Amino acid sequence: MSHESYDVAVLHTLVPDRAVLRDVLPTTRLLPNGMAIAEIRRDLRHISNRRNVRAVLASWAWMLSLVWLGTHGPWWLTVLAVLAMGPIHVRFAILMHEAAHKLLFSRKWPNDLIGTWLVAYPAFVPISAYRRGHFAHHKDEFGPNEPDIAFYRGYPGTRADLRRRLCRDAIGISGAKNLRMLFLATTKASSRRVALSIIAVQVAMAMGLWLFTGRWWAYLVLWLAPWMTQWRVLNRLRAIAEHGGMQRSNDRRLTTHHVHQGLLARMWLVPFNTGWHLAHHVDMGVSWQHLPAFHDELVRAGYVTEDITFATYRDLWRAATAG
Repeated sequence: MSHESYDVAVLHTLVPDRAVLRDVLPTTRLLPNGMAIAEIRRDLRHISNRRNVRAVLASWAWMLSLVWLGTHGPWWLTVLAVLAMGPIHVRFAILMHEAAHKLLFSRKWPNDLIGTWLVAYPAFVPISAYRRGHFAHHKDEFGPNEPDIAFYRGYPGTRADLRRRLCRDAIGISGAKNLRMLFLATTKASSRRVALSIIAVQVAMAMGLWLFTGRWWAYLVLWLAPWMTQWRVLNRLRAIAEHGGMQRSNDRRLTTHHVHQGLLARMWLVPFNTGWHLAHHVDMGVSWQHLPAFHDELVRAGYVTEDITFATYRDLWRAATAG
């Protein structure tokens, strides 16, 4: 974000000054709502089934590799494996997000089957409920049905506020709360089947990792613990970077941030092009493989400019804690 507009507004809001939002739509390639015209949109919405098969298999392969390393080496290798498992949880979450958008595979049955049993349930996510809430999020960010408002409101806040929230995440308080909600869901008829399915998948993973490594504690230390701690921290930081401190609007530039994408951030925090989040909210039907290309269309049109772009995630988080 340009320092001129940033310095004036940062103490009060993270919403871009409307003076820097160029009124450029429609163009010969983009519609009034920012979506590409039909001929271009067709390519942008193409789903690469082979690439997504590789993405799912690679996520599982990385997970299993880290579990093996973490259970067959010195203690410090276990610590490194636990730390590296956070980004693996991020990958499972983003692939689940693709499946929720019906973008993981072009046909419904593999999208829902693989997206549910090999991606969402291992990540503790009831994907059908997530899909309903997430579509409400896309329909009207910050509206009355916004499911994630707790992640987005209250920014800019203070550094102490964010430290308190991240500390709660890092020591497992937030994770324990989510785990408790999962078990409580088994007591309700409406959610029992899904909750028990998730628990069954977790039990199967625990037994499978025990057999795979010969270590009974492999699942607890290298899958459950990172989910309850490091994943919570990464998820909160990413949520702030996506919508923290923004506002309800039909103009997605006022609801969603854009941050320049660096290699480290893409490896650790925003894999599978999820960092091109403004483009995703302009057209949620664009598959992850094509989000950078769609973002480039928005830049060429003048819809996305440097004035509304943060140079790094650190810059955005710094702005989010300048209240």
